[in-house]
Amino acid sequence: MMREAVSDSNPTSSPPPQALLERLKDYGQEDVFALWDELSSEERDILVKDIESLDLSRIDRIIRCSFNSQGVPAAAIEPVPESIVSTVEERTMEDRERWWKMGMKAVSEGKLAVLLLSGGQGTRLGSSDPKGCLNIGLPSGKSLFQLQAERILCVQRLASQSINEGSKTVLPIHWYIMTSPFTDEVTRKYFESHKYFGLEADQVTFFQQGTIPCVSREGRFIMETPYRVAKSPDGNGGVYSALKFSRLLEDMATRGIKYIDCYGVDNALVRVADPTFLGYFIDKGVSAAAKVVRKAYPQEKVGVFVRRGKGGPLSVVEYSELDPSLSSAINQQTGRLRFCWSNVCLHMFTLDFLNQVANGLEKDSIYHLAEKKIPSAHGHTSGYKLEQFIFDAFPYAPSTALFEVLREEEFAPVKNANGSNFDTPDSARLLLLRLHARWVVAAGGFLTHSVPLYATGVEVSPLCSYAGENLESICRGRTFHAPCEISF
Repeated sequence: MMREAVSDSNPTSSPPPQALLERLKDYGQEDVFALWDELSSEERDILVKDIESLDLSRIDRIIRCSFNSQGVPAAAIEPVPESIVSTVEERTMEDRERWWKMGMKAVSEGKLAVLLLSGGQGTRLGSSDPKGCLNIGLPSGKSLFQLQAERILCVQRLASQSINEGSKTVLPIHWYIMTSPFTDEVTRKYFESHKYFGLEADQVTFFQQGTIPCVSREGRFIMETPYRVAKSPDGNGGVYSALKFSRLLEDMATRGIKYIDCYGVDNALVRVADPTFLGYFIDKGVSAAAKVVRKAYPQEKVGVFVRRGKGGPLSVVEYSELDPSLSSAINQQTGRLRFCWSNVCLHMFTLDFLNQVANGLEKDSIYHLAEKKIPSAHGHTSGYKLEQFIFDAFPYAPSTALFEVLREEEFAPVKNANGSNFDTPDSARLLLLRLHARWVVAAGGFLTHSVPLYATGVEVSPLCSYAGENLESICRGRTFHAPCEISF
């Protein structure tokens, strides 16, 4: 429908603010005022405020750097050296116990923080709520947020029990939760209404990732409406600049935090604040580390860790960017895929490294261009969303280590609605129930069930056990009818 033009005799028909128009011309973005004469005075105010809220020089730098980087040949990739990977098969019981104790000591001294990437909505799951609010159908009805909060509580309790110094108090694990403009208010209210799931309110800090204008193929701002620029979240890699601009890196330093455990919200089996991984990280003395799982098959749609160039830094190559011949290449010595270490967004960083990355990524200003149909004032139009990814940090790391985990123990992603072929609430629930059933049997318990065993299991509350430990007193000699929850 045509908009009624503002009459020339109307006192509101003044031209756009001259200084702002000149600034826009400097960056080739003056077209945002193309429909100025058709706007009401209220709409003009909205548009001016929208433009004034943008850091135009920074955004221009990001657009230019990101467009210029397209088509630049990437350095040849090599497989990750075996020497920097701790595989499940090579780890000894002594290693695991030593790392667990080292991690627990660091936790008890308040040196670990947990950083949750939770900016996404459950759109593909049929919900506009934050993904962390999702109930995947467990017997307890707990959401992903609650499972993760209770795992933090469990680690705090275990750290307290590990101290042999009498009256010394364990400092709480601080939880930094990155939201987006679309999930922030709902997330905060969800935590408040659930009394932070037993955590102290002051040990949880929420902060928002940034947004960035969507642009055309020519790098021009796309207008969502005649008076508002179309914007999208800047990707989970936006966490680095968000931490910097919200001064939370300084907050971490003030709290005495040295290590940050970073993960995505949609993993139902994530071991939040894992003491073993933390101990391994400290023992290796590296700047960055990642938990990895082996690729299940060559065509699996997962990014993999690689080395860029001979002796170059580690980075992640998305499955869509990996040549099919490399995806299926076999290491003749081991018989395994040459590029086999999948990135599953389970990372550990030092605070010093986070500071380095926040400054480095901002200076380089290279974002990934995701071609999308963007809702605009002229209908859906082809354009780009600009995003950074959490794994963009790894090329900056002077030293990196990878820590293999079993996907059936630590990786149950929830990305698609039930009825899809993979990564659904149903598949994540079954992975959790089956894992916990194995814990119960290992602790001397017995299971009965009224449906096939492959479709059921038991849920062990994180408040009872973090990774299957300390269950003998609860389970030995007892029979549990699956599905059910085992709690205190």
